[in-house]
Amino acid sequence: MALTVGTSVTLRVPASSANLGPGFDCVGLALGVWDEASVTITDGPGPVIEVAGSGADAVPRDASHLVHRTMISAWQHLGVELPRGVHLSTRNAVPHGRGLGSSATAIVMGVAAAQSLSSLGAGGGGELDLDTINTIACALEGHPDNASASVFGGATLSTTDAGEPLPTTRTVPLRLDARITPVVLVPHTQLSTHTARSVLPDVVPLATAAANSARVGLLVHALTTDPDLLIAGTTDLLHQESRRPSYATSMALVDSLREGGLAATISGAGPSVLALTTSDRVDEVAAIAAAGDTSWQVLTPGVPDRGVHVVG
Repeated sequence: MALTVGTSVTLRVPASSANLGPGFDCVGLALGVWDEASVTITDGPGPVIEVAGSGADAVPRDASHLVHRTMISAWQHLGVELPRGVHLSTRNAVPHGRGLGSSATAIVMGVAAAQSLSSLGAGGGGELDLDTINTIACALEGHPDNASASVFGGATLSTTDAGEPLPTTRTVPLRLDARITPVVLVPHTQLSTHTARSVLPDVVPLATAAANSARVGLLVHALTTDPDLLIAGTTDLLHQESRRPSYATSMALVDSLREGGLAATISGAGPSVLALTTSDRVDEVAAIAAAGDTSWQVLTPGVPDRGVHVVG
């Protein structure tokens, strides 16, 4: 199938926070910080890429741009003939390298744009097939928690099994308790996911794995039914302590928040911190963050009930 020159789509994709304590590589939460992109099929040659907003000075403006690379991969998976060129214009609000899923957001954007434009090229209406987008995006991203939250919105629980030609990702929505308010504390420093993962152990004791699995169950219950259990439910045994030297300041804030009775975890691979609290305690979170020596941007973005979607 060939794409039609002149077809265009504009999409929005939300940020996400992943891991949520023990929910390593499986639990994600969409956040109301949005990247937007417009893609038009052209007769080329090559891509024309415009970037504005967060990370604009650091991302490439050639075929290596992550959204563009992802579109190419998605079209190949979808069996679509590659176009001679595209015009890609992005407007980014998701901070880069802060543990808020900026890479997953770009990947979801690329897959969704490719699938929507493929539908238009086949005479369809450009509607998004979220299950297909989720499968491809999770396979390309490598971890389903960030990507699935950006695809579906809300809170998500995902598992991935081996499969051909792509791994099979199963995502279920979690009905987030209405009392929960996420507060995101964003530092000025960055940390790459690759660096954060490089310090993780290859093997953990069976008892540790079993205890962390139990915590994931408790986390799901706390998120959906009983926020009073969030401190216990966000206790992690797999990844945060191993990474502590990589984001010592962030872990010190997590410690302070938890000592103050507030459920807090590292967001994704860090270094941002996520506090899961109630609306009446947001100022308390901000005050604890302000009491330290580090400057934190305090965000209360809310949790959107939908993820990637076509604009207009």
